[in-house]
Amino acid sequence: MDVHKDSAVLSRIEVVETGRRRRWTSAEKLRIVEESFAGPRLVSATARRYGISRQLLLNWRKALASNHRAGEGSIGPTFVPAIVAPSTPPTTEAVEAGQIEIVSPKGLRVVFGPGADVEAVVRIARGLERR
Repeated sequence: MDVHKDSAVLSRIEVVETGRRRRWTSAEKLRIVEESFAGPRLVSATARRYGISRQLLLNWRKALASNHRAGEGSIGPTFVPAIVAPSTPPTTEAVEAGQIEIVSPKGLRVVFGPGADVEAVVRIARGLERR
């Protein structure tokens, strides 16, 4: 019959030095995050370049975005999805230069002037998507 032991005997412990934990300043984090926003699919490449995990970079991006929503800074340009459609027959009201016209699939039409607030345009465009 075999003897079964529930506890293992520890004969030697080896301490592995993993290096000093890096500390990133807010300015360094901001620079790295802005670099990751510079083009499509740059999160992994940027993380590899600085020797950090992709998840850590995504956490920094998320934290920066939540700070931006709270009004503590800017993360760069905000993009509104746009679809280029074939031209439609001209309407009686011509859109002036510098204006933005959004037409929903159901035919709702919204025209914004040159000084329109970007956040308002985004909210209205998202509202039109839901209709």
